[in-house]
Amino acid sequence: MEEFWAGVLWAMKIWLYLVVSLIMMPAMFGFSLGISETYMTLLMKTLKWATMKIQKANAEEQTLNGPSSNGLIQRGNGSMEKELEELRRSRPKPPVGGDFTLSDCFYFTRRGIESIVEDEVTQRFTSEELVSWNLLTRTNNDFQYISLKLTLVYGLGIVVRYCILAPLRITLACIGLSWLVIGTSAVGLLPNWKIKLWLSEWVHIMCYRICARGLSATVHYHNRENKPKKGGICVANHTSPIDVVILCNDGGYAMVGQVHGGLMGVVQRAMVRACPHIWFERSEMKDRHLVTKRFAQSICSRSCLIFAGTCVNNTSVMMFKKGSFEIGTTIHPVAIKYDPKFGDAFWNSSKYSMVSYLLRMMTSWALVCNVWYLPAMHQQDGEDAVQFANRVKSAIAHQGGLVDLQWDGGLKRAKVKETFKEQQQKKYSSMVVGDDSTPNLANSFHLKTRK
Repeated sequence: MEEFWAGVLWAMKIWLYLVVSLIMMPAMFGFSLGISETYMTLLMKTLKWATMKIQKANAEEQTLNGPSSNGLIQRGNGSMEKELEELRRSRPKPPVGGDFTLSDCFYFTRRGIESIVEDEVTQRFTSEELVSWNLLTRTNNDFQYISLKLTLVYGLGIVVRYCILAPLRITLACIGLSWLVIGTSAVGLLPNWKIKLWLSEWVHIMCYRICARGLSATVHYHNRENKPKKGGICVANHTSPIDVVILCNDGGYAMVGQVHGGLMGVVQRAMVRACPHIWFERSEMKDRHLVTKRFAQSICSRSCLIFAGTCVNNTSVMMFKKGSFEIGTTIHPVAIKYDPKFGDAFWNSSKYSMVSYLLRMMTSWALVCNVWYLPAMHQQDGEDAVQFANRVKSAIAHQGGLVDLQWDGGLKRAKVKETFKEQQQKKYSSMVVGDDSTPNLANSFHLKTRK
């Protein structure tokens, strides 16, 4: 029995020596021995071959059974005014006043049925739809037998992901997070000199690089000349907490975010000792003066990283909170887009805990994403914080190929605000009553529609 445990201890030592020498040490200093590149090359060839097999089988099935629809709802990009005008095209418009016709009911009925079947908000908090199955069982398509070769590759992939990659990645993640907690706690004991700021940034970047290797992350950074300098504010779209690992691999940031419990809470409490990160409770956001004061103090020493929206499934960008844009400084937008065929990077916090989400990521093929640094944006004259936030959000969505939505991401936990309903009611009432009518008449019509 003693020989068995001695053999286990020897195997663990060899495993740690290989991990430290071949992966962790190169990651700490920002270079690679080519192991990750070789793995990604083989993986891309394998997935390309599997995709061709699946597409060929799907084409043969469609030939026999007929084509299938790509989606439940096909929405147009027209506004309420344009769509109602299309419905009323056969009816002449009155020369004076507004216009009302019973056909308007068809527009609201159709939009209501569309929202019931497939609304624009709920689908943003589920896994992104894949064009083709990527040999992962937890994607939108489960395993389907197509050929013996594809089945063997699928089985081999399970062995590789769970028996080889998962232990390796868990080891690296444990080392990276442990060093982050220990390193930031130790740096936090130093006096507030310049060397503390340098050590803090070095510890953060080193540990994030180790964690990135623990996820087999391949990140392509574009337009690095637009990176925020010291004291700048970096605003990015949000898919998961891994976004922090992706961006902090390329530079040190003071982060602004919500307080979490569990594993993330331990890491947050350690990080704030070495760097002026800002962690806040949801209730504290009501006191904007307190958050703004802490935010202004933080950006004096280093660049700040803000995820102004909530976690969305890598397909769109939802409403940015205006608080980050009320300081009146320069904003450096950043667009992040993950490649879904290598794994689902979206974190559904209402369904998975942080630990279970990380385990899901560590048993995926890899984490591949593109990061674009956009040119700095400034608040224009006469532009309020909401308009500025929407302009930054649109720029990020356009660069990342994401859908730009006006909805508040908080709808995954709350109902639609009454003000939004009233806004739509006022828009329709102005069409019915007419723009040349008095405001009181439009308001009275709006009150009647509410009743």
